[in-house]
Amino acid sequence: LALRVFAAMFAGHLILVLAVVGGEFLLFSGSALVVAAPFAFVAAIAFTFLEVLVMSIQAYVFALLAGVYIGAAVSTEH
Repeated sequence: LALRVFAAMFAGHLILVLAVVGGEFLLFSGSALVVAAPFAFVAAIAFTFLEVLVMSIQAYVFALLAGVYIGAAVSTEH
């Protein structure tokens, strides 16, 4: 489970870097693409909130599964 959380965080950070570097390139390119640069930065902010949502859901599932596993391990049937 920890590897899954790490992979999701790593992928989320790569998407953020891609959006920010792409926006910076569009902003400093000096061509007509400067108009599209704010959309890249808005996308980076949206991806940040999406990443926080995914990490919250994964943390909840991780805690829930850990509780179930610990509860099953200390139950009186074992």
